[in-house]
Amino acid sequence: MAEIEIYTQYGCPYCARAMQLLSQKGAAFNEIDAPHGSAERITSRERSGGRTSVPQIFIDGRHVGGCDDLMALDAKGQLDALLQPA
Repeated sequence: MAEIEIYTQYGCPYCARAMQLLSQKGAAFNEIDAPHGSAERITSRERSGGRTSVPQIFIDGRHVGGCDDLMALDAKGQLDALLQPA
């Protein structure tokens, strides 16, 4: 499987939804706790080109966006290919 990183925040329903989809796909991921004001949130913002919301999802180092972006990739049938090993 691809290397997946997901920046999240406790209590975020979009984070939970994105992680649920990845889990349903059998994809292992590294959840990075990134509450407001944390160093992890700053890193997330820098890596995502300025996006301040969570989740921010990276697959093999490539920024794919947030929950809606992940769901859109799945709806288009493009997510499974990204989850395969590089």
